[in-house]
Amino acid sequence: MWIMVPDKHVLAMAAVRVVSSLIELTAAILMLKLNRVEEALKINATLALVGPTVMLTVMALGLWGLAGKISLAKMLIIILGVGLIFYGVRR
Repeated sequence: MWIMVPDKHVLAMAAVRVVSSLIELTAAILMLKLNRVEEALKINATLALVGPTVMLTVMALGLWGLAGKISLAKMLIIILGVGLIFYGVRR
């Protein structure tokens, strides 16, 4: 049973996540096909760029969708929260 998604921002956010999952699945299949640890690590390193990029893209789409619905102060708090997530996972 499919759920109707009337909001174009929600649809775009879901589409980015679907593309991300296809990239991850392709990488896993490629790792299995190459069957070498060195190559698998290279693929994994490339995927390390995909995750944050997808998160930022989905977050930007969500904020764009909320732009007219929430106050500027709440928007800044959300952006600050995302920044703190990236700061927290830094090495």
